[in-house]
Amino acid sequence: MKIVLASNNKGKLAELQAMFAPLGVELVRQSELGIPEAPEPFHTFVENALAKARHASELSGLPALADDAGLCVDAFGGLPGVQTAYYCTQFGYDKSDANNVRALLEQLRDEPQRRAAMVCTLVAVRSPLDPEPLIAVGRAVGEIAREPVGAGGFGFDPVMFIPEFGKTFGQLSDEVKNANSHRGKAARDMLRLMREYWI
Repeated sequence: MKIVLASNNKGKLAELQAMFAPLGVELVRQSELGIPEAPEPFHTFVENALAKARHASELSGLPALADDAGLCVDAFGGLPGVQTAYYCTQFGYDKSDANNVRALLEQLRDEPQRRAAMVCTLVAVRSPLDPEPLIAVGRAVGEIAREPVGAGGFGFDPVMFIPEFGKTFGQLSDEVKNANSHRGKAARDMLRLMREYWI
């Protein structure tokens, strides 16, 4: 089965391809099909993911899978949330993973409450008007480290400290990270839903 991935993020594609391989699903990045990114005007992960999935399905004629993910920091009332990718821009930095980490550490410098969750919502649709989208949510709870540690992963992985491992996501192997990350948990649930409802 071929499914268009409503994302141009190579890191997400690599992670999801590895997780969906057992199902015999081939994920194709929307950019490979000439599909532009969809607007993400909503304030919740599920609404943005659904909009992206419907957009990719409509323009490709294929089933589509979309994710919306972000960092929810307790000290910030759950923000940056859906604005995670652009977090650093509100502090005058150019958009990049490194600047996002830099801005986050600056804003948390004197904050003792460092609990945070990485959240991923995956939405799959069979067609643009699918009335029964599949929705899977994964959360990985940890603490924001005082400085980046580890060169693995992407985004906030080097500062997302996971107490049960005593390491950041940036220090974990891809195999361990994929099994325990927010995206890994959401992907496993999505695989279950696809087996149950689509295959």
